Amino acid sequence: MPLTMPHQLAANAAQWGEAVAAREKTLGLWRTFTWAQCLRDTRALALGLRSLGVGAGDVVALLGQNRPEWVFGQIAAHACRGLSLGIYRDSLADEVGFLISYCRARVVIAEDEEQVDKLLDLGERTASVQHIVYADPRGMWKHDAAQAGKHGKAHPAGASAAAHPSGARADPRLVPLAQVLERGEQALRDDPQAWDKLLHALDERDVAILCTTSGTTSNPKPAMLTSAAFLGHAAELMKVDPRSPADEYVSVLPLPWIGEQVALGQWLLARFTFNFVEEVETAQADLREIGPTALLWPPRAWEATAADVKARMMDASPIKRWLYDWGLKLGYRALDDGGASAARVLSQLLVGRALRDRMGFSRLASATTGGAPLGPDVFRFFRAIGVPLRQVYGQTELCGIYVMHDPSGAVDFSTVGKPVPYVQLRIENPDRNGLGEIVVRHPGMFAGFFGNEEATRADLRDHDGECWMHTGDAGILRADGQLIVVDRVRDLAHLAAAEGQAQGDAFSPQFIENKLKFSPYVGECVALGQGRRFVTALVCIRYSIVAKWAEKNRLAFTTYSDLSARPEVAALMRAEVAAINAQLPAAQRVRRFFLLYKELDPDDGELTRTRKVRRNTINERYGNLIEALYEGRETVAVDTTITLADGRKSRIVTQLGLQVPERVAEETVS
Repeated sequence: MPLTMPHQLAANAAQWGEAVAAREKTLGLWRTFTWAQCLRDTRALALGLRSLGVGAGDVVALLGQNRPEWVFGQIAAHACRGLSLGIYRDSLADEVGFLISYCRARVVIAEDEEQVDKLLDLGERTASVQHIVYADPRGMWKHDAAQAGKHGKAHPAGASAAAHPSGARADPRLVPLAQVLERGEQALRDDPQAWDKLLHALDERDVAILCTTSGTTSNPKPAMLTSAAFLGHAAELMKVDPRSPADEYVSVLPLPWIGEQVALGQWLLARFTFNFVEEVETAQADLREIGPTALLWPPRAWEATAADVKARMMDASPIKRWLYDWGLKLGYRALDDGGASAARVLSQLLVGRALRDRMGFSRLASATTGGAPLGPDVFRFFRAIGVPLRQVYGQTELCGIYVMHDPSGAVDFSTVGKPVPYVQLRIENPDRNGLGEIVVRHPGMFAGFFGNEEATRADLRDHDGECWMHTGDAGILRADGQLIVVDRVRDLAHLAAAEGQAQGDAFSPQFIENKLKFSPYVGECVALGQGRRFVTALVCIRYSIVAKWAEKNRLAFTTYSDLSARPEVAALMRAEVAAINAQLPAAQRVRRFFLLYKELDPDDGELTRTRKVRRNTINERYGNLIEALYEGRETVAVDTTITLADGRKSRIVTQLGLQVPERVAEETVS
């Protein structure tokens, strides 16, 4: 059997048709899908897309929240020998327009009215799109009314084209998902062999998935993944971190992300249950109802969960806080001792079992984090309460994860683990400390960047007849096979050279940022210092935790910017940065910082969708603050406009005060 998603789904439905394949929470109730139902909907959608003209090489874009229809759409596109392109649901219109235009998407499967409006607002930038298939018809009546009016047809009761002059746009490309499914069912009635013909035409060597890179320095690049390479790599990962039909997986991270794509591939191979939460906001409650056995979260999610526990304990009674502190202390002791012990058993009885149950982690057997380093304090917290948290590492181009901590062994917090056995990894041009670029090859790597041979040649290079991927990450491969990831090669920075030095001290901004974020009070931050005399930073408070702290200390505030401007908060943050400085080499300590008046936001272009800092944007947008840090100005006036979560603009007028950490306050910066 060819190694493709449609073939795998068909095989699962044939052998385990009535077994539960997926669940989706809708209006507070869990809806179940068997493998037979998944195949039925995917088959109808594939034949429906085929009737719309989707064929070999055509791109089908998917825009919306994680839903079963999203998955069916991806597999259906592959069945037509098309390419699936996942787009993050919270992407701004410009980002959506770029990807659709660049990849020349023929069909877009959009979740709802919000995503459809986003597409229609793009105008000529979606000229390649011949059909916009929408899954949720709620709110789409305005488009139906406009379409009816255009053709002189009667409008629905209570609606008229004149009544909806704004927003009602006739667009013949709009078609409801239900109609596409009906077209597919009709195609199957006309030709009962239509689905088998599609499967027979598939080639596992064809490119099936376009998965976008994070785009930290430019527009995201779609990486091309073939069916065989993608599913083959997913199978190799399960040799190290096994999955079985008994497992429960909760899909929280966006499906366009490579990590969630690999989870989707493993779902087809291992036949575990794929669960879709109702909304991102209900994820924690939904998680607890399911009790997943496997979970992949980014560091920010683990950090936020740990911070939430700390915030709740601030409101707990004295006796509960005492029991919590004592139980956690026993857990840390057991973690340091290793193996089973009375301290571990007692810790789990006092703290671990109850906390895991509240978080929905009571059955968690595989817990992983990736995308960025996670602080040792957060690692230790979760492992102390019995969550088997491990670090993983990978890139989109290399089909996601290819380095991970041993699931059955101890975790070294300073590393990301060892490469999966079939992966070849080396360090190119290492310095005297072994630090160099991480270079990798394995059979599951990408086939190149879609429509960008120049970028492909830059990253995929031939060495002695073998093609290696240059990751652009700097790291050290220890003698024991453990990999330490330091930073992006291009982001390694040097301070200005002192008199008599050929080059200034090297430092990793990301390393310092991750250290700062070990503090529960620090949200995002940006370390600065390239070509400067010393390191400074722009720091964002973690609003949820600092707000709790402020309430406990009876401090009045209204907004994020108001809270961050409080002198008491400034004093708290100076002490926190000073504590982190004590763990850093002298040359890497943060000498001055500003508390930003807003959180760094992907919608403002300051972070990627995977929460990585866009340093060029930061340097441009906050150039005046950066100069003020190095000039030592005591205060800086700010009058700016920010974009709120709902798209509205808000003006902020405030004064930022220069902050000097306590332990460097007396030092002379020269």
